[in-house]
Amino acid sequence: MNADQATFLTTYFANMFDNECKTTARVLAAVPESGRSYKPDAKSRTAWELATHVALGDIWFLDGIINGKFDDDPEGEKKAAATFASVSDLVAFYTREFPERIAKLRALLADKLTRTVDFFGMMQLPAAAFLGVANNHGIHHRGQLASYLRSMGGKVPSIYGGSADEPMTGAAS
Repeated sequence: MNADQATFLTTYFANMFDNECKTTARVLAAVPESGRSYKPDAKSRTAWELATHVALGDIWFLDGIINGKFDDDPEGEKKAAATFASVSDLVAFYTREFPERIAKLRALLADKLTRTVDFFGMMQLPAAAFLGVANNHGIHHRGQLASYLRSMGGKVPSIYGGSADEPMTGAAS
């Protein structure tokens, strides 16, 4: 990947992330406090575990891309998740931190975007190429969380179009 390609890809994903952030915040905010312990199956995460993973995972991926290194710290994620006392705390964190990471991402110079980053020995890609992985990871887990909402007494927000609970919003999502 050359510098122009990496810069284009980063601009493309950063612009997309601006909207995805708003959509993810709506899904997170739709988790009812009373449903935090809900899980559809014994093998599943609870709604709260999934919600905190969505928020913290999105930040973690961007930090890995920005820093050129992915750190594996499951205990760190648990400690960070324990700092959120409520759904509104989680949403406030996400809506503050994710846009800050997007700004840092946009400020990266091409040499940082083209450097090879190792993902736990499974793949080595230019940093900018991990933006697609980050996007897919976040959307995957956000979709899981959205599928929990009605079963735990919540309402499904508009995501890529209206839902049975919310008509399509005016903002492109």
